[in-house]
Amino acid sequence: MFRLVLLTASTAVPDEPRLLADLLALLTPPHRLHLRKPDWSEGQVEALIRALPSQTWPQLVLHAHPRLVRRYRLGGLHLTGRQRAATQRRPALLPGQSLSTSFHTLAEISRCRRRYDYVFLSPIFDSISKTGYASNFDLADLEAVLPALATRPGHRPAVLALGGIAAQNIGLVQQAGFAGAAVLGAVWQHADPVAAWQAVAVASR
Repeated sequence: MFRLVLLTASTAVPDEPRLLADLLALLTPPHRLHLRKPDWSEGQVEALIRALPSQTWPQLVLHAHPRLVRRYRLGGLHLTGRQRAATQRRPALLPGQSLSTSFHTLAEISRCRRRYDYVFLSPIFDSISKTGYASNFDLADLEAVLPALATRPGHRPAVLALGGIAAQNIGLVQQAGFAGAAVLGAVWQHADPVAAWQAVAVASR
């Protein structure tokens, strides 16, 4: 099944708990919400988690704060590049909790030895949320490489496309052989984030 991930806005959003609860209601497993607030304290992140319906907690993946991932039995932990470089061993997680990270080249994915459940590869298209963050990839090249990468001996994580993903181009990502896609700017820069997410979900079917 093509996996969808929605990343939260990096800063606070008006009425955010209600809006995230509405979006989580549309995120059926195995789809996930990545809670990414790089400038927030652990206490601020915890307060947002507690403001969400507890039945949705298994759908949440945190970018940092592994203690909260374990305490609230969330869906998993995502390591940034900096966190990955500083982490010598796999973080202690509970059974069933996922570990993911982000890469910017196929070579990095090929070299990774830690057992990630899935990884982001970016930017596949020009970023919507980051000005000047342009695509580094040719989809035809990726279509030739991704199937071979997925079937190499040993553990290879599912590769999800990130960067400029929207309803209009998600079909191209599927055609290229990605296992899923992560969405950010197409949702949070839209006047109606819920409608924008619904459009992406429908286009991916």
